[in-house]
Amino acid sequence: VYALTRHPAAQPVAFAFGGEAKPADYARAMADGGLLALLACLGLARLSHETTPALSQLCFAALVFFGLSTWTRHRIQSAAAVAAGMLGLTLSGAPSLALWLGMGGSLICATAQPDPAQRRLTMLDVGLMALIALLCITTAGALDLWRWRVVPHTMVDVHVLAKLMVWFTWPAWPLALWALWRWRGQLSRGWRYPHLGLPLWFVIVTVGATWFTGLSDRALLTSLPAIATLAALALPTLRRSLGALIDWFTLLFFSVCALIIWVVWVAMQTGTPAKPAANVARLAPEFVPEFSVGAFALALAATMAWGALVRWRTGYHRAAIWKSLVLPASGAALCWLLLTSLWLPLLDYARSYAPLVTKISHITGTGGCLQYAGLSKAQGAALMHHAQARLMPMQAPQSDCPWLIMDGVNRSLLSAKIQSLGWVEETAIKRPTDKDETLVIYRPAKAMAAPADVPGR
Repeated sequence: VYALTRHPAAQPVAFAFGGEAKPADYARAMADGGLLALLACLGLARLSHETTPALSQLCFAALVFFGLSTWTRHRIQSAAAVAAGMLGLTLSGAPSLALWLGMGGSLICATAQPDPAQRRLTMLDVGLMALIALLCITTAGALDLWRWRVVPHTMVDVHVLAKLMVWFTWPAWPLALWALWRWRGQLSRGWRYPHLGLPLWFVIVTVGATWFTGLSDRALLTSLPAIATLAALALPTLRRSLGALIDWFTLLFFSVCALIIWVVWVAMQTGTPAKPAANVARLAPEFVPEFSVGAFALALAATMAWGALVRWRTGYHRAAIWKSLVLPASGAALCWLLLTSLWLPLLDYARSYAPLVTKISHITGTGGCLQYAGLSKAQGAALMHHAQARLMPMQAPQSDCPWLIMDGVNRSLLSAKIQSLGWVEETAIKRPTDKDETLVIYRPAKAMAAPADVPGR
């Protein structure tokens, strides 16, 4: 954002008698606003805390965006960033996305009106980009990474994409749309203005990838840096009344969310208020709450910091261009911190397979062999991790692998085959926090003799 807003077309109009912000200071303030807009996006919260290729793709896409934004100022560093970003996208499973972002973005930078302090992209730069693209293509081909997962859609599905973008990119998307409207004079020739053309190209490509790959929120994750950049461009054009509306809305919204988190936590610990405590007991049966001094102290300090920030924001202070995004970004960080401190045991119990595997281990034991049929990857990984089990595809009962585990949804489909192999149902165990997920345990229909003791073994 700093590099893009240093472009003369992105700078504010100079005053007749001076006094306007210096270009570097203005660009730094806009960069602060872009970072706050990114932190405020709701879609960043959960997915940024998962170890998945989607998070890697977010980082690599941001690296490509950074490299293209600074290419005309720092060729070597920027080329290294673009190469690392495009190669990282390729290796993380998105070679097509890497090529579209990198090559399209480089064309925009090549045709943009240059800053007098900068230079245009030369043929050497274009050739370097072509070499980087060739490296990605060769790598994807050598590692057999070309896997297009195109999902056909109709116009009826547009509302699904719209609904996903509304909550996933909130609150950056209203500001991004406002920026495109206020900068519409340059938008008609956006390819000549990199501060508009480059982020808009990244948004178009990533949203298009989301549309063609099954409307996945993980695919949309890579659009957040570009949308945050467009949101930052809206800050100089916001009226005071609109900024006040954003402040009061986010103040009330995140304060209420933080209050709800605290009330539910108190109910879990004390049983009062009764209704939230009953809801927790209904949604997470058999959950035993625990008190952590460290988590409580961290949550209390974060809440006090939120109060101090609200006091600062609502008080009299020198205006800053990024002030309208302070509360959204801080409120999102506050609520996520409260969730991962006060509610962490509850969330872990609700989302983890550990309670289910613990019940299974009481019957099958731990560290042994389990045969399986119709298990999902998550269920299999949970048995391997929590029960330390060695999994074997379903076959006839064996003395060293005397239990069979199957997902309950496949019971009717596989019952005949299971019986023919000599298995009989022992019990069915439901996941405590999901009534629709049940694992069925089978034992041999006939008792099997222990393996004979071989002399000298």
